[in-house]
Amino acid sequence: MGEPDDPHPPAALDHIDRILARELVADGRATLAHLAASAGLSVSAVQSRVRRLESRGIVTGYRARIDPEAVGHQLSAFVAITPLDPSQPDDAPARLEHIAAIESCHSVAGDESYVLLVRVGSARALEDLLQEIRTAANVRTRSTIILQTFYEGRQHVP
Repeated sequence: MGEPDDPHPPAALDHIDRILARELVADGRATLAHLAASAGLSVSAVQSRVRRLESRGIVTGYRARIDPEAVGHQLSAFVAITPLDPSQPDDAPARLEHIAAIESCHSVAGDESYVLLVRVGSARALEDLLQEIRTAANVRTRSTIILQTFYEGRQHVP
């Protein structure tokens, strides 16, 4: 990021914006009063700054984080995919977007084209999902089952 032809140059954040961004990353439900105390500003000044962070696309949303295992997704895996026919259009993300078990899709450099993070209830469900992915996107798959996650979803605010 930040290269001359980069379509998304990094947004400039002042010291107060960084404080607010860090607080919101730590707790997206933080009250304006809490944010104001952390930043040393009035509630109305903080509200204005948070709105500006949102309108600039720096704060893109507020989400609940759900424990996958608590909702029956006992098995998580990385699934690397490679097109069976490289001459076909590279539209795998669009072809797979409707599959709810795919949590994320990343374009990668290397032997594979994309790496998916998937969450399912069982090994059998993973087998079925892999077949669904292969059929929907005309790809070869390579899976790595996740045994333990030490941290994820971390957000870095400079």
